[in-house]
Amino acid sequence: MAAPLPAPVALPAPAAPTASAPRAALDALAGPPGRFLTSAWPWRSLAYLLAGAVPGLGFATVLSSARAMGGTTGAVAAVAAAALVAAALLTPVAWFERRRLLLADRRPVRGLPRGRWGLLGWREAGHALVALVALGWVDLLVAAAAIGGPAVLILSPVVQPIAPEGEATLGETFIASAAGLLLVPVAAYTITAWAGARAAMARAMLVPQEAEMREIARSRARLVDAFEAERRRIERDLHDGAQQRLVALSMKLGLAGLDLPPGSPAALRLEEARELAGQALAELRELIRGVHPQVLADRGLPAAVRDVAGRSPVPARVDIALDRRLPERVEAAAYYVVCEALANVAKHSGAGSCAVRGRSRHGTLALEIADDGRGGADPARGTGLTGLADRVAAVGGTLTVESPHGGPTTVRAEIPCAW
Repeated sequence: MAAPLPAPVALPAPAAPTASAPRAALDALAGPPGRFLTSAWPWRSLAYLLAGAVPGLGFATVLSSARAMGGTTGAVAAVAAAALVAAALLTPVAWFERRRLLLADRRPVRGLPRGRWGLLGWREAGHALVALVALGWVDLLVAAAAIGGPAVLILSPVVQPIAPEGEATLGETFIASAAGLLLVPVAAYTITAWAGARAAMARAMLVPQEAEMREIARSRARLVDAFEAERRRIERDLHDGAQQRLVALSMKLGLAGLDLPPGSPAALRLEEARELAGQALAELRELIRGVHPQVLADRGLPAAVRDVAGRSPVPARVDIALDRRLPERVEAAAYYVVCEALANVAKHSGAGSCAVRGRSRHGTLALEIADDGRGGADPARGTGLTGLADRVAAVGGTLTVESPHGGPTTVRAEIPCAW
């Protein structure tokens, strides 16, 4: 008798995907009104604006004390005291502005590079000075106006005297109170909008955009270097492993064929196997050459370009004159630009000839591939030229394509060479 099947186990239903929480006040404004009004963003924005008034109030208090201690020394002394107080407060205000920004923008703020002797940079110092003198008071004014209007209307029945002779005044106060309640969401949007704008301005001043772009370029260059190192490792593994085994297999098959009678079925099959091994070896060698050609590593870019041009179906003239070896990443990028451009010439251009020209001037490699084909090459219609542009951009260069309909086509790459 067959054993009963076990009862099916109910798997838990996958959790529904949740929308990512906004990380900045301006992002929260774009969400649904109900979600925004019940979130913490209006309160965070209000705290951000009220905190902005703290440095200004402190500056005014210290300045008033200094003015009182100086007596009647005149306007020049007052201005000098204000300048000294502002200079002394710049560093703590800059620190405070960075911490305060997290209330309206949760994204991290990396530090700006300091100047000589550890002083603030001009961007951070300028932002701290403006926040200390003017923006803090503007934040306080916006918060007071946004809160004060609805608050006065809501408290109308309490703060406004009611006329004893009629009910109209009492009704008007309650209508004003209801209007104040309706203005609370408007105040929340107003406060969050201004806080988001202030935070965006502060981030534009505090976040070092140039430094971030340099770090992105460096990380992209590191990725290219790692990619090239991996390509070379694959090339070594193929050359020293699979290629050597195929060579040994071909030799073994040849030696085995000597022991068989010529023309026998076994000898014929063995010869076919040897031909297939030879074809596999040729394809593997071509693959190794495409991964990272040995001639490029041994003899440099001019020899590698002449090698690939000699194998091109379209006759190609090569004129590359360099006074020294280029950096490895530049050589690799330039080589693959030439390979892809010559492949496009053979596949799509209908050209009868082409020319490859390269020069290095003022620390920049200028590489140009021109053909006399029909033209009409469009980077937007394929991934080949787009991939080349990305590869060249990864080493800090630029790629331009000029290909009017009717020809000719010119692909030009300019790559900086940092020796």
